Amino acid sequence: MPHRTTAPLWRALLAAGLVCAVGLLPWLSRTDPALTVLRARSAERDPDPEVLAAIRAQLGLDDGPLRLLGRWLAGLPRGDAGRSWISGDEVMPGVLHALGASLLLMAAALVVAVVTAGLVCARTLRRAGAGAGAARRGGSGSAVLAALPEFLIASVLATVVGVQLGWLPALGWYGPRWTVLPALALGLPAGAVVGRLLDDLLPGALAEPWARAAVARGLPRRRIARQAVRRCLPGLLPNLGLFVVGLTGGAVAVEQLFDIPGLGRTTLQAALAQDLPVLQAGTLALLLLAALAAGLSRTATHLLVGPALRDGSLPSLHSPTPTPARTPPLVYGGLLLGVLALGLPRDPLALDTGLRLQHPTWAHPFGTDALGRDLLARIAHGALDTLLLALGISAVALVTGVLLGLLPRLSGPLADTLNAVPPVLAALLVTAVAGGGSRTPALAVAVVAWTPLAAHTSALLRQERATLHITASRALGAGRLHLLRRSLLPAVLPPVTRHALLRLPGVALALASLGFLGLGAQPPAPEWGLLLAENQPYAERAPWAVLAPAAVLALLGALAVTAAGGLRTAGQSPSAAR
Repeated sequence: MPHRTTAPLWRALLAAGLVCAVGLLPWLSRTDPALTVLRARSAERDPDPEVLAAIRAQLGLDDGPLRLLGRWLAGLPRGDAGRSWISGDEVMPGVLHALGASLLLMAAALVVAVVTAGLVCARTLRRAGAGAGAARRGGSGSAVLAALPEFLIASVLATVVGVQLGWLPALGWYGPRWTVLPALALGLPAGAVVGRLLDDLLPGALAEPWARAAVARGLPRRRIARQAVRRCLPGLLPNLGLFVVGLTGGAVAVEQLFDIPGLGRTTLQAALAQDLPVLQAGTLALLLLAALAAGLSRTATHLLVGPALRDGSLPSLHSPTPTPARTPPLVYGGLLLGVLALGLPRDPLALDTGLRLQHPTWAHPFGTDALGRDLLARIAHGALDTLLLALGISAVALVTGVLLGLLPRLSGPLADTLNAVPPVLAALLVTAVAGGGSRTPALAVAVVAWTPLAAHTSALLRQERATLHITASRALGAGRLHLLRRSLLPAVLPPVTRHALLRLPGVALALASLGFLGLGAQPPAPEWGLLLAENQPYAERAPWAVLAPAAVLALLGALAVTAAGGLRTAGQSPSAAR
């Protein structure tokens, strides 16, 4: 089949283009790589012209970027990725060692994520034998957990569990005990997101005829629940593949906090130092991992529902119509508006060093930071930019994800490739192309925010096209446009829109993470990521300085997920309604 060769070719072209863009990073950003390398080697040494000329001669920079890239590519078939421009060591052994550490951390985080996802879905799975009407649950707690920043969870675990209680090591990478805290920091929010996505599909699976027949025959609830999870997995496997790559290359902040020599941290250091051989090798490793994860996802999907997809004999996976919960969104929205109403009249830049790190009082309900600035004022003023920006990016990501999800042969390899780019590297590439400034984090996040939504759309569409009612509609002469407008989109849009709302705090977190790593807003801006980064050193002394912005992020997550429940009644297809 032509598409079987087109997709790998398209994936290879995208990977080659990304590696080439990384190799041209210094020239795209119009910086002198010799100067950047000198500063990375010795920040105290003066950038004399003779010293810079010696570095250019040593690295062959005068040959130009294309020849440098060609030499690096020519060495890959021999397993030679060149030597580091900073240390002079061979690149391949170091990258493989970093990849091994990241894969071990990823495996441990996946175990935590699977357990967390199971706990999120536990209530729905326990009611698996109660019939189709036992569909819906609450679950604001999982939304709060999904909205907590990974670097904040890592910091709290390291401070409380590692330092204060001394139960587990909080720094380094020397054995299994050192993987526990970083795996928890990565796996808890990832598991909460996966659990919410699975919990969104389970009621539809439990309402299908096979589940009703199983209940009528008195089959054990555990067996029904296991089959329901299996029924829902094909719609989640593409996103699980994205999670695997994200946990491997995107764990930069966690690796920084726990001093883990992983691939994300190695790539970050190479990107900041413009150590191109290391950066290119790390990016290539992530791209190969993304291709492997995508291939395993497709294989697993085929093994689970391959014959049904081929024969067009799947039942339509739609959730039964629940009674929407109206109180929680109003409560969470009221609390968020209350924070804005109380904080906006205050001055977020007013300094009072006599009140530095003051605990919460009536005058300062959230306390003060290290410069005596009112945290309530800074959070409220930062919310305007953060929330509006996150909403705008989420809306663009939703539209882009749905449109590209309709074209899986185009969007699949593109989503896998972009997902393999760590957020920090994406920010640096965007900076190189579009220039620096406050728009850089937004552009960097927007470039990759649509990928999980496109993967979700493609997976649901693949299953919906293979349903019995679509097969019958085709047999009756329905055209593609009619099926898309009347059956496919109404079935896919509600769960993908709920997914986008679930990702809204994640978009805010991505912006916050870039701010935490120093690539977002700069002081004295009251952006949430910057607030967390500024107050992180005082987390043990003044925990309110970190917990206050984290609590507002968690509140945003709870609001987004509970509000998404109101979308559940929309988009039911005629078959689902019957």
